[in-house]
Amino acid sequence: HVQLVESGGGSVRAGGSLKLSCAVSGTIYEKFCMAWFRQAPGKEREGVAIIDNDGSTKYADSVKGRFTISKDSRLNTLSLQMNSLLPEDTGVYYCAADRTWCSWFWSPYNFRGQGTQVTVS
Repeated sequence: HVQLVESGGGSVRAGGSLKLSCAVSGTIYEKFCMAWFRQAPGKEREGVAIIDNDGSTKYADSVKGRFTISKDSRLNTLSLQMNSLLPEDTGVYYCAADRTWCSWFWSPYNFRGQGTQVTVS
């Protein structure tokens, strides 16, 4: 049974930084594709960053150069370092994982967290 639990959200001023964490339990962690998604009020959920099981990373154009996705296999933790935050980064951030799919779309991911709120003002 796989569980993902996000933490680290909060309120920050524009230009500030936050680091989100996703604790992963009950899985063969290193073989999964993992990703961060976000959903702003009134908008669809969108992919923010992906890290594949080989460690390769991809970012949405809107966050390139500002966000960094990483994973610590020893601690079973996925992280998202967010710098130079903008008001448009506001939303609920979710982590997701899957053994098979590495997608920019939410629906293929079999394992999903409950989300953590990020507010940038």
